[in-house]
Amino acid sequence: MGKAVPKAIKMRVETLLQEIPEKFSTDFEKNKEALNSLNLPFSVFDRNMMAAFLTRKVKASKKM
Repeated sequence: MGKAVPKAIKMRVETLLQEIPEKFSTDFEKNKEALNSLNLPFSVFDRNMMAAFLTRKVKASKKM
């Protein structure tokens, strides 16, 4: 099984990474707290999915 991420989550993450990339790291918990600090209306599920996808994107960009 793959890691299925909804398109809406991917689009939000891409936008956040373009606007404030310095706020996110390779740590899931820190990314979750960073998303909480933005005070955006995300559900807990969306926040966790976005934090996980952000973590993967940041790790992948650091490998390059």
